[in-house]
Amino acid sequence: MSNDLRAAVAAGVMASEDAHRSLLQSTVEVARGIFSAKAATIFLYDEETDELVFEAVSGLGAQALIGNRIPSSTGIAGWVLVTRQPLVLEDVSQDPRWGGREIAERTGYTPQGLMAVPLIHEEDSVGVLQVLDRPQETRFSLEEMELLGLFANQSAIGLDLLRKARRARGVLDESGVEVEALARLAGAVDRLEGPKRQAGLDLLRSLEGLITH
Repeated sequence: MSNDLRAAVAAGVMASEDAHRSLLQSTVEVARGIFSAKAATIFLYDEETDELVFEAVSGLGAQALIGNRIPSSTGIAGWVLVTRQPLVLEDVSQDPRWGGREIAERTGYTPQGLMAVPLIHEEDSVGVLQVLDRPQETRFSLEEMELLGLFANQSAIGLDLLRKARRARGVLDESGVEVEALARLAGAVDRLEGPKRQAGLDLLRSLEGLITH
């Protein structure tokens, strides 16, 4: 594969990955603002390592957390991931599932209350969204749960796209001639017309499914 072609494909993959991460970051920032919370976090579930990764964080402790990993069975986030059930806690210190003391010490921020919801895309648990420390004077309502669900749907789509972009980057890193062949095939399909073009597009979609799943 030529260096120019590899650079072009890599640039496209990296740009896609950056765009999806920006979408996730915007989601936590808006969620924190809407709920008047002190922080909001999106965890990505890494299937290969069975860990939750801090993928996007807004608010207190944000810079110290991005990229940090915890076992998927750890704490409240792990419970929400495994059970696929949303959870609202007014005092996390009184809940036996709370396991964030080490992270709290690292960031200097210990939350009191939180809302957590699983991120599910096409039946797969892809992560967890948490909103930390909403105003204590407001009671959690059904409307807030519905709103949190909308943020969860957006976050799940963003995480799925991010995972696919990273898998594509992995294929690029590990492949040689195969990637060049795919690039030539895509160019050939782009020049087709009518039924042949549609058949070619269907083939490319099938190849995409094999690469990203």
